[in-house]
Amino acid sequence: MSRLVLRAGIRPSGFSIVQQSRRFLATVAPKSSSSAPATRYDWSHNEIQEIYDGPLLDLVYRASTVHRQHHDPSKIQLCTLMNIKTGGCSEDCSYCSQSSRYSTPTKASPLLEVEPVLEAARKAKANGSTRFCMGAAWRDISGRKRGFQRILEMVREVRAMDMEVCTTLGMLTPEQARQLKEAGLTAYNHNLDTSREFYPQVITTRSYDDRLGTLNAVREAGISVCSGGILGLGEADHDRVGLIYEVARMPEHPESFPVNALVPIPGTPLEKNERVPHDTLVRTIATARIVLPETIVRLAAGRNTLSEAEQMMCFMAGANAVFTGEQMLTTPCSPWDVDKTMMGKWGLKGMDSFEQKNVARKEDAALRDSVR
Repeated sequence: MSRLVLRAGIRPSGFSIVQQSRRFLATVAPKSSSSAPATRYDWSHNEIQEIYDGPLLDLVYRASTVHRQHHDPSKIQLCTLMNIKTGGCSEDCSYCSQSSRYSTPTKASPLLEVEPVLEAARKAKANGSTRFCMGAAWRDISGRKRGFQRILEMVREVRAMDMEVCTTLGMLTPEQARQLKEAGLTAYNHNLDTSREFYPQVITTRSYDDRLGTLNAVREAGISVCSGGILGLGEADHDRVGLIYEVARMPEHPESFPVNALVPIPGTPLEKNERVPHDTLVRTIATARIVLPETIVRLAAGRNTLSEAEQMMCFMAGANAVFTGEQMLTTPCSPWDVDKTMMGKWGLKGMDSFEQKNVARKEDAALRDSVR
């Protein structure tokens, strides 16, 4: 098959994206010529555990096959995350330097004004990010009327840049979710963190059901759900499986499933936890890819500690989004120029805004509603 044919944009029937190279890695599966199996919402915990416990290379191969049935394996979503209100949070999340209960290097600061946030969004877009995420460290936004109105303005202005917009603001009411949707919010991040069973060992100031309630309000408002977890909290394998089980049985799978590796921060209760092993990270990503086939699996916090080869293994296992830029809330992030070089070397490119199927569907629905 001539490479000139491919460059001309002609792809013969049944010729997969992976076949653009004459060399095949052992763990890369060509895209199936048959239709992809239907997405399931009835997974049992045991079924997911059996997938997770399988031989690692077989697991990666299977996940890579599923990935190519539902996504373009050459594309990675580039996202930038900005802390718009730092520290002083009343929650007791054991991993978080922004909790007011712990003495950490993070100092509390008020909610930012609109213009510095917009300037950061412009910079992120200029560097290739197509999703801009804004995080505020507080339990919820009740009693913060003026602050919430400022955030709604941020959402409107960033959305006007033709970027996807995500926020993480703690717990939401259905009315607050509705207002965020009307302002143009694409996605809302609210991580479950771990399994229902292990969760009380990590957080006591809000319940698992509190988190699920916020996710339900977000979903009902027509906003895409971004919800995943953190590895390295002291959990066991069955807790990682339990996290995937929880999101797999939602009425609609999250549009995005972030997989974070704990970055131990001095002053927090988990400051002495050991770094999560790379094979555990890969195993979790691959299992999530198989169980949540249409979801974007986001390689999130802790990525800067991975070598380039370790990151590529995660992408082969089905990860297809990263945070890139100057910082991730209070932890280090891989800079744009480093990521551009890495992606160019490995033949990867960034997704366009609103390219993910479920995000595009909700965007189209919002546009239809606006012209009625």
